[in-house]
Amino acid sequence: MPLNRDEDIKALLESARTIALVGASDRPDRASNQVMAALQRHGYRVIPVNPQITGEHIHGEFVFRELGQLGDPIDIVDIFRKSADAGGVVDEAIAIGAKAVWMQLGVVDDAAAARAEAAGLQVVMDRCPKIEIARLGVAGVG
Repeated sequence: MPLNRDEDIKALLESARTIALVGASDRPDRASNQVMAALQRHGYRVIPVNPQITGEHIHGEFVFRELGQLGDPIDIVDIFRKSADAGGVVDEAIAIGAKAVWMQLGVVDDAAAARAEAAGLQVVMDRCPKIEIARLGVAGVG
């Protein structure tokens, strides 16, 4: 069952250091771009993933094509994709050994969440980490 209790979501955010943001945009008017910047300001290392802009940089970070290219351990895979695409991203997150998957506001895939949990990952659905950090008073990472 996805994390719903405030204390569990806060604990996940406080324990995380590295976040892969799938669906990152280089356009400043896009929510994924703004959330990435906010997470970086909070102290997280955020690695953008977007096959359409692979090789570019967003907020100083190289954009990767897919999660499988990342060499660093990932604490949270933040999914900024349609619900229909979330399952494939969750499967990649499982394959790379991520600790958690976070589906953004409006992104819900119960079957993918169940697969992630069965593989030992924590799951958050239909929430935004930027909003939750502010709402829960999560201390800066560092």
